Amino acid sequence: MSAGPVFRRAVRADLPDVVRLLADDALGAQREGYASPLPDAYHTAFDFIDADANNELIVAELEGRIVGTLQLTFIPGMTYRGSWRALIEAVRVDRSVRSAGIGRRLVSWAIEQSARRGCRLVQLTSNKKRADAIRFYESLGFVASHEGLKLFLETADHGPVR
Repeated sequence: MSAGPVFRRAVRADLPDVVRLLADDALGAQREGYASPLPDAYHTAFDFIDADANNELIVAELEGRIVGTLQLTFIPGMTYRGSWRALIEAVRVDRSVRSAGIGRRLVSWAIEQSARRGCRLVQLTSNKKRADAIRFYESLGFVASHEGLKLFLETADHGPVR
């Protein structure tokens, strides 16, 4: 194995790998549409993320392969004396390289980027069914200090989410 993964902003050509990673578990398989060609909604979402200075879709590349991804969003806020926070979402690592430290390096990199941007805190959520992921985040210093709630909205092109 090489020295380690390179973390970089995703480009449009990375989308099939990003969606493949998002769909590669029991929960993701239920809600993602990994197909060829990809549904247009992924391209539209990528375009919005890519155009937004406060959003970054990140990939981990190892030996020419995309082996991890996450989305990093920087949010200005009024709390903590008007400080910024970072939100880490959709962290996934290819099953072929899990337990090789790539996820730890990827999330640690995102935390470092957040500090460089002047964020006061980094937050994330994880589905309660992902007990291993929650233990992983706790091992990185994240604390379950709040109860997270979500309200899924039905739209014309998307039915209810379960």
